[in-house]
Amino acid sequence: MTIRVYNTMTRKKEEFVPVNDNKVGIYVCGPTVYDYFHIGNARIFIVFDVVRRYLKWRGYEVTYVQNFTDIDDKMIKRAQELGITVSELAERFIAAYREDAAALGIEEADVHPRATEHIPEIIKLIETLMEKKMAYNVDGNVYFDTQAYAQYGGLSQQPLEELVAGARVEVDEQKKHPLDFALWKKQKPGEPAWESPWGLGRPGWHIECSAMSMKYLGETVDIHAGGPDLVFPHHENEKAQSEGATGKPFVKYWLHAGYLNINKQKMSKSLGNFLTVRELRQKIDPLVIRFFMLSAHYRNPINYAPELLQQAQSGLERLNNVVYNLRHLLTTLPPEKVQTAETEEKLQALQTYKERFITAMDDDFNTADAISVLFDLARETNTYLKKKELSKIVIEKTLQFFEDVGAILGFFTEKEDNELDEKINAMIAKRQEARAKKDWATADAIRDELLAMGIILEDTPQGVRWRKK
Repeated sequence: MTIRVYNTMTRKKEEFVPVNDNKVGIYVCGPTVYDYFHIGNARIFIVFDVVRRYLKWRGYEVTYVQNFTDIDDKMIKRAQELGITVSELAERFIAAYREDAAALGIEEADVHPRATEHIPEIIKLIETLMEKKMAYNVDGNVYFDTQAYAQYGGLSQQPLEELVAGARVEVDEQKKHPLDFALWKKQKPGEPAWESPWGLGRPGWHIECSAMSMKYLGETVDIHAGGPDLVFPHHENEKAQSEGATGKPFVKYWLHAGYLNINKQKMSKSLGNFLTVRELRQKIDPLVIRFFMLSAHYRNPINYAPELLQQAQSGLERLNNVVYNLRHLLTTLPPEKVQTAETEEKLQALQTYKERFITAMDDDFNTADAISVLFDLARETNTYLKKKELSKIVIEKTLQFFEDVGAILGFFTEKEDNELDEKINAMIAKRQEARAKKDWATADAIRDELLAMGIILEDTPQGVRWRKK
């Protein structure tokens, strides 16, 4: 089976073939750490966390790099507002990012480079561009000369005039052309600064990602990813300066997620619909947020609304209940002596579900279709569990499938609480004794107590099962 990915550069799906055989380098643009990250960022980080997990599951050796932008205009302004240093601000919100990301099931990157820790690499890259006449210095400010790079605008696929008209470019009379961008910024009073051949200053936003990605992943990166707002100018500028310096393709596959809207409106602080992960996860299980983000194909726009999050919560609960029931049954069923024809049929069906899952994920990491495979198997499993005679090997293999897929998508990660399980099972045993003695009052009281603990009992042909709300 072949993985195909949609490349923003070519605007089509392409067969995924890494630069170096079985090794894959992924660079995902991380947060500017001046505040808590919002749910639009969360979608990016969750999606490409799954891409990384899936490629590893498919046997690739993956190196995953996600940077922290810890010096820029927003950082300086926020630090001044709070009366702290830029470094202190960065430490505060890097710690907050790690906490919120972990709650969403996002695994740590192999490398989390910071711009301020890579000043020598950034300066060296700028010097290379200066030597190649692709950058120029004006009074301590160094700019990339977009007119010196013939392919500028290739990633955005728009004429330069349109890019100028609609671009979020810095107005600066020092620049030769409106689309030229800062590689090095001269120090202003009160700003952090580093020594450079052009005087005291700090790096521009775009140059940091080029320097750090090339340091950890080489001059050509397999996958460079981010949100749709990064296509221009950030990724366009990264591409230009990197290829200008090396003469090699900077990225083989550019991947960009779709926009996230709030109640069908663009999220913005001015509209009062700006939601951070820190705020939202106080109200709802973070894994429900993760499930919601993966319920649509990553390239499609996704609309956040409370009722849609409730639907996601119900959907994840249905899958969790199936997984929990399978785990419970596995501890109670004896191994069968002979495999029946029905057992063979069920095991073959499981193989078909696995193939469907792989087909979905191989098609540009289609998590929406992958999740639909889980729901189809959940329905079939629930029907099977109503039978009086069950096969332990079918239960075991079905659970294994859910847990394997769950490890890729980041679901079903709840840790077992053996002490709580023992307490619940002891209460159920007492309730069964009461029912046998027709002591309905005691039996009902125990059921009510369990319900208050969030435990629901189900009477099945195999006995009493319990699950969490």
